[in-house]
Amino acid sequence: MSGHPEVGLAGLGVMGSAIARRLLRRERIVRVYDVRQDAVADLARDGAVPADSAAQLASSSVVILSLNTADIVEQVVFGPEGVLTATPEGVLVIDMSSIDPGRTRDFAERAAKLGAGWVDAPLSGGAPGAERGELTLMLGGEDDQVERALPVLGALSSQLTHLGPAGSGQLVKSVNQVLVGCGLAALAEAAALVRAAGLPPRQVQAALTGGRADSALLQEFFVKFAEIDLAPTGRVSNMVKDLEAARDYARSEGVPLPVTTAVSELHRWLAAAGHGDADNAALMHYYGTGTGMGMGMGMGMGMGTGNGPAGDGS
Repeated sequence: MSGHPEVGLAGLGVMGSAIARRLLRRERIVRVYDVRQDAVADLARDGAVPADSAAQLASSSVVILSLNTADIVEQVVFGPEGVLTATPEGVLVIDMSSIDPGRTRDFAERAAKLGAGWVDAPLSGGAPGAERGELTLMLGGEDDQVERALPVLGALSSQLTHLGPAGSGQLVKSVNQVLVGCGLAALAEAAALVRAAGLPPRQVQAALTGGRADSALLQEFFVKFAEIDLAPTGRVSNMVKDLEAARDYARSEGVPLPVTTAVSELHRWLAAAGHGDADNAALMHYYGTGTGMGMGMGMGMGMGTGNGPAGDGS
């Protein structure tokens, strides 16, 4: 191993595991923790050092979080056996989760009182971007703490932008998720049209390349959606969380988000139908375009039956 400082990592889902493996390939010592022992064992086989508790991660000078919610972040960092409960002095927490900006500011203040640093570094690019070291990262935190985080984050990212104090990165991630979530929903509708017409998805993608409809989303996801490739790149339940967080923040600021709200409801319906852990390509379940994957979608869905988004008023 090289002379790089050890990195701790809490949260070994799709993203956390991809981040850990990228750091291992870059000759980092990575100490990992997750409540799921099978996930820890998988990373240990790849060379990671298992931790029995989040508190053990504090032996690393830098601890990365890749967790689902602000409540889980709080528990893992500040709860019993949390990262900052025993020896917090000098530890830098880099939170790569996507959580509420206000909670992030609170966490940063609490960490500072304990002598620890905090940088929020939510990401775009998914697990494939992490594996290639090509994530786009939106950073919030004090200048000196961000500077300290850069040697680690530089191994994961091809673009980093420091946007301001703690919470700034999370706010911009909400903007990112509005654009991505709504974009994926539009791609799913386009893919459904292509499937219904029997057109070859790759040729359709080539025809759109270079025009106004072209985008990174089109290039990465259009064929994936049209072929209903459910290989994991991001979970439906995470998109629900992120879109609802954006909607809630917008409401607090008096900003209407009608399109985001509709797309959020679509994802919530998918989660309620049992697809919360599925890849975002599970959006294609909604259309049932002759795939054998439909769940009664074409039979009155959304017509007041209570079976689809229009029937979900919660």
